[in-house]
Amino acid sequence: MTLSEELLWRGFYAENNFANPADLDTAPHKFYFGADPSADSLQVGNLAALMMCRCFVKHGYLATLLVGGATGQIGDPKDTAERELKPLDEVARNKQIIAQQFRQVLNITDEAVDNGQFALVDNLDWFKSVNYLDFLREVGKQFSMTQLLDRQFVKDRIGAGGSGISYAEFSYSLIQGYDFLHLFRTRNIDLQLCGADQFGNCVSGVHLINKLEGEKAYVWSLPLVIDKVSGRKFGKSEGNAVWLNPAKTSIFDFYQFWRGASDANLEQFLKFYTELDRPEIEALLAENAANPAARLAGRKLAYEVTRIVHGEENAKLAEQATDFLLGQSKMFSDDLPPELRAWLAENIPTVQHDQQMTAADILVLSLGISNREAKDLVAANAVSERRYNDISILKKGKNTFIMVENVQ
Repeated sequence: MTLSEELLWRGFYAENNFANPADLDTAPHKFYFGADPSADSLQVGNLAALMMCRCFVKHGYLATLLVGGATGQIGDPKDTAERELKPLDEVARNKQIIAQQFRQVLNITDEAVDNGQFALVDNLDWFKSVNYLDFLREVGKQFSMTQLLDRQFVKDRIGAGGSGISYAEFSYSLIQGYDFLHLFRTRNIDLQLCGADQFGNCVSGVHLINKLEGEKAYVWSLPLVIDKVSGRKFGKSEGNAVWLNPAKTSIFDFYQFWRGASDANLEQFLKFYTELDRPEIEALLAENAANPAARLAGRKLAYEVTRIVHGEENAKLAEQATDFLLGQSKMFSDDLPPELRAWLAENIPTVQHDQQMTAADILVLSLGISNREAKDLVAANAVSERRYNDISILKKGKNTFIMVENVQ
């Protein structure tokens, strides 16, 4: 399967400026993909774009990953309202975390950087020395106000009922466009990958390269990931973010998110978030259709995505922990292995229990709910308990577990 064929099969295509997608299959380009440090983690919407980057790398492309230390100080404009400016020390911390997530998801080793397969860059490195007047003369003069006002996010913000837009956010598209121009000039990069919501900003770079260098440049985007059940996109602004940072979304909850994926989402998720090939995915979907209760496709999806984001060992432990907590594992006839018990203690609420504590007390302590709410849950039989040697497992609802270490 060629790169263009794989992109089309997996659904990694939305707006682009290629005359023919098969042009991607000729002499490999270099590409770049960027993310702003607007939070201390990427989320699973960003992960889809990184999986598309992995697809390009697999087919021989050289990758430059950009962390937006400069653009992150402004913030990518939203359709609805102005972003709150982040303190510079927070932006700096976020940059380090996101760079590490790039390394993990794309398997960027020092050797791969040394041989030129990958590069990690920060646009603050070139913007900190850009003179404002020089920027206006070189970049600002290449764009008409008519062209900029025609951007959809600008229309939404300054139209009837809009919240308005600052000059800083209005200029964001020019700043991002300059990134593409700079990387074209310094690294000979002529392709940018992005999410569909960034396509308008990315073509600013195409415009600059054409105007100032007389050369062609390209943008390839993937669609936003939409939950087919709720109709909501994946993203932090939607309030439903699943983060790659285990301090924000535990590895256990991350694994559960994928394992519990609805049948309506399984095909897209398997294509977007794993590198399983076509026969493997088709076989999993056929098995799921024949025996949906077994959740084999969901199990495989959860394992593969967790492996890519958090490593093989965490994927194995998440799978073992889930089977144990759901009472589906016969592996542990005696004490839990120390490594699994320690992993559970890090990934689900864990409390030490003495004889005076009630189930409601444990719920309040571990989940932070009110005493009234906890007592109501217990009275409604919404909490179950399973004893296992010197620990107990409390289960609330479908996927909320608490490990109780019994103290004599």
